[in-house]
Amino acid sequence: MEPRFRLLSLFFLLVVVAFIPFNVESKCRRSCGLALASYYVLPGTSNLTYIATVLESRFVKGPQDIANYNKNGTTNTTIESKDYTRVNVPFPCECINGDFLGYTFHYSLSSGNTYESIADRRFSNLVTAQWLTSLNSYSQYEIPDNGMVNVTVNCSCGDSNVSKDYGLFITYPLRPEDSLESIANQTKIDPLLLLRYNPGVNFSHGSGLVYVPGKDVNGNYLPFQLSNRGLRGGAIAGISAGVVALLLLLAFCVYVRYCRRKKKLPIKHTSRKTARVMEAYGNILGDCVEKSAKFSYEALANATDNFSLANKIGQGGFAEIYYAELNGERVAIKKMDKTASKEFLAELKVLTRVHHLNLVQLIGYCVKGSLFLVYEYIDNGNLSQHLQDSDRKPLSWSTRIQIALDSARGLEYIHEHTTPLYIHRDIKSANILIDKFFHAKVADFGLAKLIDVGISSVPTGKMAGTFGYMPPEYTRGIVSPKVDVYAFGVVLYELISAKEALIKDGDEIKGLFDEVFDQEDPKEGLKNLVDPRLGDNYSIDSVFKMAQLAKACTQGDLQRRPKMRSVVLALGALSSNIENWDLLLRKYCSFESVLSAR
Repeated sequence: MEPRFRLLSLFFLLVVVAFIPFNVESKCRRSCGLALASYYVLPGTSNLTYIATVLESRFVKGPQDIANYNKNGTTNTTIESKDYTRVNVPFPCECINGDFLGYTFHYSLSSGNTYESIADRRFSNLVTAQWLTSLNSYSQYEIPDNGMVNVTVNCSCGDSNVSKDYGLFITYPLRPEDSLESIANQTKIDPLLLLRYNPGVNFSHGSGLVYVPGKDVNGNYLPFQLSNRGLRGGAIAGISAGVVALLLLLAFCVYVRYCRRKKKLPIKHTSRKTARVMEAYGNILGDCVEKSAKFSYEALANATDNFSLANKIGQGGFAEIYYAELNGERVAIKKMDKTASKEFLAELKVLTRVHHLNLVQLIGYCVKGSLFLVYEYIDNGNLSQHLQDSDRKPLSWSTRIQIALDSARGLEYIHEHTTPLYIHRDIKSANILIDKFFHAKVADFGLAKLIDVGISSVPTGKMAGTFGYMPPEYTRGIVSPKVDVYAFGVVLYELISAKEALIKDGDEIKGLFDEVFDQEDPKEGLKNLVDPRLGDNYSIDSVFKMAQLAKACTQGDLQRRPKMRSVVLALGALSSNIENWDLLLRKYCSFESVLSAR
């Protein structure tokens, strides 16, 4: 193809990109106006007058405004903490910058303040020190003795998909004495409903926030409703049109610039076609993507001692992984062969648009000779290494549940909470990374596929993935989020047994767990499959529940597999040791078929 036609193709590619919807991560357009904050009153120090000073807003001008929402106690507005454990404080729940629901309080600094003391003693752990650091220009070591800091408290307006009966919510900081049962008993809210409002949360963790339906000043639950405080449709359309126009102008400028340059610069006939294409993509992405940096080859080579074996920490089918330190930050550099341009672009496209605590973070890239991606460095390797390496300390059962929950939350995010939506297509234990706190992050998006909704297809000759993790329909070219659900079910089996879930017996392939649920007592059969390194340090009931979940995920019929949101809910209930787990799965997750096995 002649250069001018290649450039023309590039121009039209940018035109198409201009009309692709932007990623909307945890975005909000509306607010509910009012929320409640559960404030834990420190013994002998806090009273309603003090709390009203800290959480002053348009709803709280004095202590009586707080007392109005706590009718079950005294109306004495200066009551000391010996009579209260927690009090509910009203505050505005607004859509902040179109990104998330919350409200920003302004706290006046005094001598000796730290972000830790502000979060803990002043705001009763409604925020964290890390959150405050991200919100303010002062570093944690340079907080002045006077001035103001922003303290943004998150809130919730409810979810009509869960229930339309509740529209006022308490932002509830968890404490060590809390559990799902204790909060349910205290608030008189169905524990299954609490789990649905807080998918993936361990209520017994002792820290973090959950959202609990609350009562208004009259002691009533408010129904779900949202006030339209976001952008009106016309404004959104106008802004979108402006953005599209700007991108079209950018596309035209890029085209003209390259057309002028081609008259001055000779074409290097010795360069490969793939390299030229990647350079073009790299330049475009480097200009347009703000959240990833374009590194020079020299910087990466210096950081890895010229990609020495001493710095090499991993090897894949078409990539090598190196440890490095760049700009004082520990990173992992994936060096890919230039023939893997599709995988390179897939990862770059996904991870510059999708950001989540349980997805590995992309820092930058480089295109020169080879293709390079720079990621955050994850300390503890991958899940497969922990399960297969006998020299490593075995993962405890509770840690395995947490890893499963973390991974499920990452997948649920790309399946249901990004625009556009993505399918990973290569979920396996080797692609689940473990950080220093033994939390999990999903990695390796080289096969990720962009989808609109529902089910799509790929040519059977272009399918890719890993044997043992691919569902039956995948061999027919059918691709949907249920591909990831199936693979995740296989990972759950591996977490139980530390073995491959599919085994070869001559020419026949069998599932390691196939016969367990056909036994009269499945739990006895499971005991023979549990990772022997766990010894007796596990609950067979908990293992059985995870096996049930794995079976549901690996159903041959993709329509019978749950969505990842249901998997997150089930694992959250498992981590919280909820007693009526079976009821949860029947009522909210439609797992009836696997629950019949006993």
